[in-house]
Amino acid sequence: MKEKRVEFSGSVIGSEVSLGEGCVVENFSVLSGSIKSGTRCFFGAGCRIQGPAQIGNQVFIGERTTVGFPHQHQILQFQKGEIRTPSANSESTIIGNNCIIRAGSVIYAGSVLGDEVRIGHNVLIREQVKIGSKSMIGTGVTIDGNSVIGSKVSIQTNVYIPWRTHIEDNVFLGPHCILTNDKYTMRTPYDLEGPIIRRGASIGAGAVILPAIEVGTEAVVGAGAVVTKDVAPKTIVYGVPAKKYAPVPEAWRMPLE
Repeated sequence: MKEKRVEFSGSVIGSEVSLGEGCVVENFSVLSGSIKSGTRCFFGAGCRIQGPAQIGNQVFIGERTTVGFPHQHQILQFQKGEIRTPSANSESTIIGNNCIIRAGSVIYAGSVLGDEVRIGHNVLIREQVKIGSKSMIGTGVTIDGNSVIGSKVSIQTNVYIPWRTHIEDNVFLGPHCILTNDKYTMRTPYDLEGPIIRRGASIGAGAVILPAIEVGTEAVVGAGAVVTKDVAPKTIVYGVPAKKYAPVPEAWRMPLE
């Protein structure tokens, strides 16, 4: 016998919402716009899902989570009376299979999460962010818009990733890392450009990476370092400003697929 969808009191589910078998919607959630989910998805109490959105199979969305938050330009258009609602003309938000999005997180419209992405509590993911499969985003992380995060990336608690950052596969970012994208802190016009963190690199806790810096493949940045120059592949750097210490030992090199 097929398991039926369960809807708790006070929830609002719009006419364009299509939920798969075995989905659970807890109290006082709102699902509106064009939404299609796979099977056995869980929508926690008080969550807000704004379509258009595509949600895979067996996705967990914790309480008070928002998916499909409108872009700033849409809010401004609404304030000017140019569109009917702030979510009008939104880009589709896509969440892959077997993702876990914990309580209090906010994912803007147009972002894409691959399969088996794990997201901690109170995470902010801005518009048009792409996150590859099997990546982990820790509690309190902020990822600003138009950034690309690869597969099997581990981003620890309270990391900040600015607009237009590119992080390749198998990267590790330790707790409280700060990546930046404005060389002149708004003192002069500058096209914002975040760092590039290459495949297999590791960044220690509390490190700061300045704008447009490239951290090479399998490089290691020590905790608390301030990186002002590009880091060569398979090189260890640390200090303020960060300087080369040694090549990465063979024993430290991770097997990469």
